[in-house]
Amino acid sequence: MDEDKEKPVPAPKKLNSFAITNDNDDPNNSHDTTDDKDNLPPPESTTTAADEGDENHDKNDVDQTPEEGDRDQIKEEGEEEKSDEISVLKVEEPSPLPPDLGKVSEEIDQYMSTMFDDESVHSDVHVPIFVEQFAVLVEAKIEDYDGESPVKWTDLKDEEAECFLEALTRISKLSISLNKFSSDFKFAYSINRIGGVLQRGMSYLEEEFKLLLEDHRILDPETESKPPPPNSVSEQEGEGEECSVPESDPQEEDKIKEYPEEILSNLKKLAKCMILGGHETECRRVYFMTRRTAMEESLLKMGFEKHSIDDVQKMHWESLEREIMTWIKVFKQCMDVQFPAERKLCDAVFSDKPSISATLSSHLCRGAIIQLLNVPEAVAMTKRAAEKLFKFLDVYETLRDAIPAMDKLFVPRTVVEIKSETTLIKSRFGEAMVIIFCELENSIKADSAKTPVPGGAVHPLTRYTMNYLKYACEYKDTLEQVFREHKKIERADSGIGSDFDYNSSQVQDQNVAETESPFQVQLTKVMDLLDANLEAKSKLYKDQSLNSIFMMNNGRYILKKVRGSPEINSLMGDPWCRKRSSELRTYHKNYQRETWGRLVQCLMNHDGLTVNGKVVKPVLKERFKNFNAIFDEIHKTQSSWVVADDQLQSELRVSISNMVIPAYRAFLARYGQTLTPGRQTEKYVKYQPEDIETYIDDLFDGNAAASAGRRKS
Repeated sequence: MDEDKEKPVPAPKKLNSFAITNDNDDPNNSHDTTDDKDNLPPPESTTTAADEGDENHDKNDVDQTPEEGDRDQIKEEGEEEKSDEISVLKVEEPSPLPPDLGKVSEEIDQYMSTMFDDESVHSDVHVPIFVEQFAVLVEAKIEDYDGESPVKWTDLKDEEAECFLEALTRISKLSISLNKFSSDFKFAYSINRIGGVLQRGMSYLEEEFKLLLEDHRILDPETESKPPPPNSVSEQEGEGEECSVPESDPQEEDKIKEYPEEILSNLKKLAKCMILGGHETECRRVYFMTRRTAMEESLLKMGFEKHSIDDVQKMHWESLEREIMTWIKVFKQCMDVQFPAERKLCDAVFSDKPSISATLSSHLCRGAIIQLLNVPEAVAMTKRAAEKLFKFLDVYETLRDAIPAMDKLFVPRTVVEIKSETTLIKSRFGEAMVIIFCELENSIKADSAKTPVPGGAVHPLTRYTMNYLKYACEYKDTLEQVFREHKKIERADSGIGSDFDYNSSQVQDQNVAETESPFQVQLTKVMDLLDANLEAKSKLYKDQSLNSIFMMNNGRYILKKVRGSPEINSLMGDPWCRKRSSELRTYHKNYQRETWGRLVQCLMNHDGLTVNGKVVKPVLKERFKNFNAIFDEIHKTQSSWVVADDQLQSELRVSISNMVIPAYRAFLARYGQTLTPGRQTEKYVKYQPEDIETYIDDLFDGNAAASAGRRKS
């Protein structure tokens, strides 16, 4: 405890002298609740001031008052009783409830219960001697606890603590009772005397209240793995973290760490006594400052760091992304655990004063949440970029989900302020996300590269756009909400049309909304832009077959992504998917016609092969040579083409085999025997049907060299 604390006020030499207060003095100054105990005048100085008195009261008049004889009698009795009391205190061992204190306490209670019932009390100005005795006994007890060797509150036995609080409570009530006569100078000494004892007792309670709050703060994170003792809490970061619980019971993860029940009980008793003693302001201040420090330490342990707007603006996106992830974790922890726990602690400590509890916890949480909201406010001001969309969505959802819970955490005036600020920041993120989506449209339009992708493979723009949409659609409901809000904002900002126009269009808008949501419209628009861009890029291929392969590759990739994502699939719908499948079949047919139609026509056209029922060998030989040349060219070229999708690749190979091999086998069976067996047959019949099938399986691997090597072997 502080060494500078005021020593006990000694008992006055004349118990029958009363301080005379100036008519202009504030009577409440005798029990000021400030921490500066030196400002309280000792009884001697009060008596001196009384002796000086008002200029309108002559000293002789005071000395000749009718009560002088009574006062002398009181003095003699008081000195005698005080002497007995002091001797008892010196001889007897300290006890939770000294007999003298118990006896005097009963007299004090009786005195307070009757002092206002008897009107003669005020007229006779009689303050019993046991009032001074009670002050001396309580002051001695305070000196025992708050002297040169202060005693911690937790070291007191239950009986001692209860006795001490009862004594201070009685002192508080006595002070309140006496202060009702503060305008009468004859009560001034007793008011100042009791007020001084009360002030010192309250100062001791204030210090112990603070120590109880500080000493039972949370342990380091390393101790979290140890299970907390029964009926108590592991002590980390106040009462606002998750308890360490067995992994087998995930429901227990949200249990809140609290102060032990014994400490909560002591805090409640001390707070109640301080408030009754007129020290509500000091009690609230100590609680607020201590818990605010604990909350700041808790935020630091969870990884939260304060950053200015300039700091955030200068961060690289990778660093800022990590900060956002930390912020989301801390913010959710505070809203779900820390803040409710802080409210629960306040309710426990100030259970007799719900208004104090609500105000204190509200102000504590308000300070912390304002610090937390500074981060997303700064992030929302950073430059828009496509890669930021998903973290922006995470922040938006975090803020959105937190708003309803704020009603239970803050008092009405504060909740309006915090919800308004949170909603404003959330709206900024929503606006930023709409802008980012519009930038996606612009990036598709601006991609006008004139270099075709080798082998007709899936274009990087297609991959980027579809993967972007796939991840974006995982936030389908949130984006739907964002685009709906944005649509309302646009309508409100436009200021076009009368109220009638707006109301009459609501029905139409509602009908449209039932079939197409704003986000669905946006998604369809992006898809159409991508299709148009791919169509333009396909024209960069001079080979029509490769043009079809390119469109098949990209179309199949898009369709696969849509069908693989329930969110996109539900937005685009089955009709859209059926239409895309039909387009893919058209590209497939175009490819077969352009590439293999010419080869099959060479086998199917029998004109000139026979004359008068006989096969014309030169024509047959030329026909075999043409077939071999066309097939070699197709194989060489299309072995370097790329079809990455295994299913599409298999479908193409099967369809080619079904188209070519039966025709070739029939042609070979009909005309192969015409050629002379041996060298002539080997020269013109270069491939057997099995060879054709093998080489077809080499197509679309994107590796012509490997295919050529395999063909030569």
